[in-house]
Amino acid sequence: MRILENYKLYKKAKYNAMRFQSVSIEEKEIVFYAEDSFSHMHFSALIYELKKIYNGVIHYLTSQYDDPILLQNSKELQTYYIGDGVVRTTLFVNMKANILLMTMCDLETYYIKRSKAYDIHYIYIFHAMVSTHSNYRKGAFDNFDTIFMTGPYQREEIRSTEKVYGLNEKELIDFGYPRLERLMENVDVYRKKSQLNSTEGKIQVMLAPSWGENSILEIFGLEIIELLLKNDFIVIVRPHPRTCKLNPNLISMIEEEFESNENFTLEIDITNTASLFNSNLLISDWSGIAMEYAFSCERPVVFIDVPKKLNNPEADRISIIPIEKSVREKIGVVVSPESLSELPQIIKKMSINQEKWTKEIKHLRKEYVYNLGRSAVIGAENILRILRR
Repeated sequence: MRILENYKLYKKAKYNAMRFQSVSIEEKEIVFYAEDSFSHMHFSALIYELKKIYNGVIHYLTSQYDDPILLQNSKELQTYYIGDGVVRTTLFVNMKANILLMTMCDLETYYIKRSKAYDIHYIYIFHAMVSTHSNYRKGAFDNFDTIFMTGPYQREEIRSTEKVYGLNEKELIDFGYPRLERLMENVDVYRKKSQLNSTEGKIQVMLAPSWGENSILEIFGLEIIELLLKNDFIVIVRPHPRTCKLNPNLISMIEEEFESNENFTLEIDITNTASLFNSNLLISDWSGIAMEYAFSCERPVVFIDVPKKLNNPEADRISIIPIEKSVREKIGVVVSPESLSELPQIIKKMSINQEKWTKEIKHLRKEYVYNLGRSAVIGAENILRILRR
């Protein structure tokens, strides 16, 4: 049965790749590529602004067969499912288009290659507010023409990387992070409609770690969840999508262990924002969600100090402290794994001092993020500028 389903998806991907390739180059000026259905969170605001100032058709390729974007197919937005196998690989190598925007890095390193058929301008858009030299593999951005920067720390890191490795300078655009702006807007709307939990009632805590063997969920997730529930906290566990995919047994174990507790919720859908907004604080490790949460909800984060996942063994050649490390004690509290028993008291104290954290986080947000409230407009204008050039 599974073989038949895969064959049908392959045929669908092949059909859509041919449909995309059949469009003339004059009509394929702007193309987006989504590696999964979550990519749209980072593209939607840009597409919205582009529609206002661009008269042509926007083309959207996705590797997710049930991506909701496929239902939005229209005259001005053409969508295509292309899979993540040989059809996609072949399409990218032979693609003809003017501009291609992606949130997937490592261009030219693995299966995704630059086109051999046309001189496409490749633009990278970040899907996390993290460092470029520590959080990604070596050379992750080397083969892009333009990078839309989230904040000044990424500009500094990439320019330093170019100097260390003798690379040509890429075009860097002071862009911002539309995903953060959308969260900030939704927080305001949510707060008007719903009263957030206060320190007078139960404190709601969201556990949202990174993925991999050093993730707090992998190492002592059960221990933390049990400790918080015993201290009468409301606990929302939001695993990283990669954890759900690579370690489903752990997710099943957590669900079976705590599903009978009315204060426990396992949340797989990371697009659900209500629980994020309603949490008094976040517990994480090195996940990019920490900055997204702090800067949108203006609430603090508890960082469990597990070893940082090292994606780039040469990260130390760039003499800049990664943002996810330097920001930790500014937007929250770092807790040693040996001090997990102190978590309940730390959380209660942080909840009481909410106003202090909010003031500091607002200040840092202006320092670390470009064009708050205007990033999508800036991005759309620069896309058209590059296209006309």
